[in-house]
Amino acid sequence: MDEIATEIGVSKTVLYRYFADKNDLVHATMQRFIETTLLPRVYGAINLDADEYQLVRAAMTEYVGTVDDDPEVYRFIMSNSAGDKSSLAEFERLFAEVVTTVLIDRAGSKGARTDGAMLWSYVLVGGIQLATHWWTTTDKAMPRQDVIDYLTMMAWSAIEGVARAGGSPELFNAQPHELPEIPVQPS
Repeated sequence: MDEIATEIGVSKTVLYRYFADKNDLVHATMQRFIETTLLPRVYGAINLDADEYQLVRAAMTEYVGTVDDDPEVYRFIMSNSAGDKSSLAEFERLFAEVVTTVLIDRAGSKGARTDGAMLWSYVLVGGIQLATHWWTTTDKAMPRQDVIDYLTMMAWSAIEGVARAGGSPELFNAQPHELPEIPVQPS
């Protein structure tokens, strides 16, 4: 709180006139970051007139890009939300609902069952969020484009697998599950 007050040129007392406590400040920061920065970029990506793969790739590009473009705000939100899990849960719920809406719209229009869409969304959102958090806290152990490529590969593979089973756990469980032969990698 001292650092924030100093950075914006006010006393800590003035800062506390606007925020009840540190959790209130973290919540306000998270809400502003989500509403003015992250959501507009991700919404823009998923509203493209593109096929499903391109939507997944565009969403990954925007999410990772937004976090990478302003890592200090992202780290502040993630590292300070430990005391108030409700802010982080609200953030995750909001994103899961957005992903659910897209999955229901796209998969439903192709005749797939979508009763698992909310669960699938939480798996995707949680995995992407955790992986991006890892990346931002490991001195960016790999280049940004690699993170986008790997996240896209994982998310698309999951979505494609659900689609191949028509969204049906029964059909999925009835299918054989063998890993394909690994293609020879170019040297």
